[in-house]
Amino acid sequence: MARGIGRSAASQVFIALSIAVVVTALLTSGLLLFEGQRSARAEAERVTHAVAQTLADSPEVRAALAADGARATPVLQPIAAAVIDDAPVDFVTIMDADGTRATHPDPRQIGRTYLGTIPAAPVPLTEEFTGTLGPSLRTIAPVEQDGRLVGWVSVGVTVETVSAAIVPRLLAALGIGAALVIAGVAGALLARRFTRRLAGDLPAGEIRDTLAAAESMRTLGEALRAQTHEHGNRLHAAVALLELGRTEEAIDLLSASAQRSQSLVDQVTARSDGDPTVAALLLGKTAQAAERGVELTVDLDPGAPQSLLPPIDQVALVGNLLDNAVDAAAAGDAPRWVRVRLARTAEAELVLEISDSGPGIPAHLRSRVFERGFSTKPAGAEGRGVGLALARALVDDIGGSIVIAAHPPTTFRVVLPTEAS
Repeated sequence: MARGIGRSAASQVFIALSIAVVVTALLTSGLLLFEGQRSARAEAERVTHAVAQTLADSPEVRAALAADGARATPVLQPIAAAVIDDAPVDFVTIMDADGTRATHPDPRQIGRTYLGTIPAAPVPLTEEFTGTLGPSLRTIAPVEQDGRLVGWVSVGVTVETVSAAIVPRLLAALGIGAALVIAGVAGALLARRFTRRLAGDLPAGEIRDTLAAAESMRTLGEALRAQTHEHGNRLHAAVALLELGRTEEAIDLLSASAQRSQSLVDQVTARSDGDPTVAALLLGKTAQAAERGVELTVDLDPGAPQSLLPPIDQVALVGNLLDNAVDAAAAGDAPRWVRVRLARTAEAELVLEISDSGPGIPAHLRSRVFERGFSTKPAGAEGRGVGLALARALVDDIGGSIVIAAHPPTTFRVVLPTEAS
């Protein structure tokens, strides 16, 4: 049953949490950076649009362009320069209706044709374009006087300026990411410390083995207690009959008990690859089920092979499935029964089927019954161990499968590999 020596469960918890924290921090930082870039660009577009529209609506700009067009530089250049100084923009270009510049941050560009898209209709347009100052986000707005297009105003922010505005957001994103990593690693250290208090330096596989061993001892103990209790009751009854002189009835009572147990023993003996530990479990569970008014029948194929599961894991697997089946049957209507079948598949695997007469598992819960901590039953004072979650872990560990039949009665079907499969 040894799984080999590896990292302790505490270390695995620390590593898993640390990786999760780092991935979360990277994703968070990336999302914040992406949102920062989008926000900076959107802000630049809003500013250029607002400034361009304001200048286009200015009476001074309208009058100058309507009177002198591209020759209105002496009036318009100071206005453009003042806007550049006061507003967070890099350039303001005012031009006539044909796109000839009346203003520009570089006086040498005045009188030349505007570089950028001039809309066919007099409507504002925002775009990214590479002009004399390099790539920029710009908005061009029409200037109209008395319903006539007299010019255009283009206001822009260079891409370099937009990128510079992202730097504070980038630093904030990195700071948040670093804070998440620090907090997460601190939490992982606490989780490792807590796990180490519970499990010491045991590897996860050994902890699972310990749980399987504990479950095996529990289910065997319960089965043997029930069997002892049943035999004790029969023995007391037989003694009482003997004291009353009813010898034949006492013999019949003891014979019936021995006959029922012998039938199961004969099936186990006939199975050449059978495991005596599981056989003892089945004998005990028969008595335990009888205590609760449930008839447990066992069908053991003599040719059923031995699975790759160690005996203690077999007990944990069969015991947990039987416990759930008996609980379900006891909660249902009469007749109450549980059936166990062990057989050989065509691929030389071992198949275990456990059916019960219980009310069944709702379809929407079938995918959850193997989750650790999930149960369709109210939590009792004694609990039910790790139950079906452990059963699935044991089966998965050796490459087997465990499924719930889609049709009634409720049937758990387990297929386990063998040395011959």
